[in-house]
Amino acid sequence: MPEFTARLVPGRDIIMKQVFTKEEYAEHVKRASPNSKIFINIIKAFIVGGLICDIGQFIINMLKARGLDSEVVSNITSIIMIFLGALLTALNIYNVIGKFAGAGSIVPITGFANSVVSPAIEFKTEGYVMGLGAKMFVIAGPVIVFGVCSAMIAGVIHYFITYVP
Repeated sequence: MPEFTARLVPGRDIIMKQVFTKEEYAEHVKRASPNSKIFINIIKAFIVGGLICDIGQFIINMLKARGLDSEVVSNITSIIMIFLGALLTALNIYNVIGKFAGAGSIVPITGFANSVVSPAIEFKTEGYVMGLGAKMFVIAGPVIVFGVCSAMIAGVIHYFITYVP
């Protein structure tokens, strides 16, 4: 086995032995790594994401059939879908859906509700302020900040393009 010297601490050399050759290590990684099920995962994500979108479309159709205008329908549908995502998370059903569907359950707006509610439920034992309030936006907080900042930048650019000669 070849030996090589490593300097982990200044002034101290450690002699290390190479356990695997590159080929042996590649073979070890290949055996230890699980087989990828990418095709079946894509199908699961597509089906579950499609079902979530179908539920949203059903709600839209029902509200439009009642004579509501498009803007009100969009707002109410978003509220209902966020509520359903939060409710399913609280009942620990959304986690099962997420494990099955992966990104198919994360991408729709129900996934956003899950990302807000999950930390809130997890840290509620730490109290309302330091647990629930402080940890609620651990996952979704950066997304909200990025969205707000992007919208502000886009708004400023739109203002200068549209109104400034």
